[in-house]
Amino acid sequence: MPKYIRSYTKGAFYFFTLISYNRRKIFCEEYFLKAFKNSIRQIQHQYPFEIIAWVQLPDHFHCIWQMPENDADYSMRWSQIKRLTTQACPHYHLTTDELNLSEVKRNERGIWQRRFLEHQIRNESDFIKHMDYIHYNPIKHGLVERVTDWEYSSFHRCVRQGFYSEDWGGGSIDFLDSFSDGLE
Repeated sequence: MPKYIRSYTKGAFYFFTLISYNRRKIFCEEYFLKAFKNSIRQIQHQYPFEIIAWVQLPDHFHCIWQMPENDADYSMRWSQIKRLTTQACPHYHLTTDELNLSEVKRNERGIWQRRFLEHQIRNESDFIKHMDYIHYNPIKHGLVERVTDWEYSSFHRCVRQGFYSEDWGGGSIDFLDSFSDGLE
């Protein structure tokens, strides 16, 4: 089994991408959203972290977390969030016939892609680039024409906080070219 090399820096900001199993379009369904939010709150209460930005699309999501000054174990947090959400969503489970042998042996249920992408934010420019990428993502995927029209996003909170104007992201955004297609 491979050992992935990840950056674990206490107090750091991290960008994450998580994807549904086989790109199943379940992440914006009401029942899933409720279970997912409850799982996040429960883990956040036990193992604090701050959610800085978030966008949830039907088959994947991106977010930025800030880890506490004394802890960097985001992998454990994601593992627990995914486990609790999976337990709370049995009607999204696939049958063993729909999963491969490895997935069945690992007791996977067909909700999550096994791994996730993580990137430690290096500086203010990197932070802004990832914030913009997160909030522009619904347009990138053709889900809306204006960022403000996507409800599953922290964009609305960022507008209230003065980080973005309400009409931000209505046109072509050049920074998207600098992100590889491998992000999601």
